[in-house]
Amino acid sequence: QVQLVESGGGRVQSGGSLRLSCAASGVTVSYYYALAWFRQAPGKEREGVSCIIESDDSTGYADSVMGRFTISRDNAKNTVYLQMNSLKPEDTAVYYCAAVRLFPAACMDTEAPSPKRYTYWGQGTQVTVSS
Repeated sequence: QVQLVESGGGRVQSGGSLRLSCAASGVTVSYYYALAWFRQAPGKEREGVSCIIESDDSTGYADSVMGRFTISRDNAKNTVYLQMNSLKPEDTAVYYCAAVRLFPAACMDTEAPSPKRYTYWGQGTQVTVSS
């Protein structure tokens, strides 16, 4: 059974940094799965933030986080990270980790990942950025 557990959320001032972690079990952070981060602010739809696959080292980012957020993985720890720098109040949201068995559109470097394409989800971690 696939389980994803996020951690690292919290409250930070505008311009600050946080690193989110997603520990995976039941699915190996390997060639066979795409891993992604999504977020959902109150009253808004869930949106893709970033994704990563190992087979060709591809990553994808939402335009709103490009250049500020970096996704990475540690295969030995079966963990995916999201380093968030230069945080803004509009980054405030619950952040979710998700995984899906790899297919071509799961993670593309030309766009943010789509939540409709992902199967397994974590419980989320709150990120609050104050101005």
